[in-house]
Amino acid sequence: MHMHGEPATMQVSPMDGDAVPQVTLFLRQRRDQLMDQGMDASRIMLDPGIGFGKTVEQNFSLLARQQELAAWAPVLAGWSRKSALGAVTGLPAQQRQLPSVLAAVMAVERGAALVRVHDVAATQAGLAVWRHTQQQAGA
Repeated sequence: MHMHGEPATMQVSPMDGDAVPQVTLFLRQRRDQLMDQGMDASRIMLDPGIGFGKTVEQNFSLLARQQELAAWAPVLAGWSRKSALGAVTGLPAQQRQLPSVLAAVMAVERGAALVRVHDVAATQAGLAVWRHTQQQAGA
């Protein structure tokens, strides 16, 4: 998982610039280290660390461009109830179910192999609608 800074200060001083290449480089290096130590690539999953030392814009950039990560390794996306969702909706954490489900569906659409969620049933329902639409489109 990518995290900029330390938990106590990461949101006070988030990373600068375009997060995608920085996160990509970090995760590639960690993946390569694991593989150099004998870990099979099929056992590695990448977490871009949504909300961990990144601005709202950087988090959404990672979602918008998630295919760039998913193209070379499985991605775990953890958008559930994140503060970035609150920043764009104005909703407190306990009311972010709908934006969380939407972000999870968007993450899967952009190649996430796994999503971390709080609202399992709602996310499953959202993904069922997305999967059915994909089937109808012949994807």
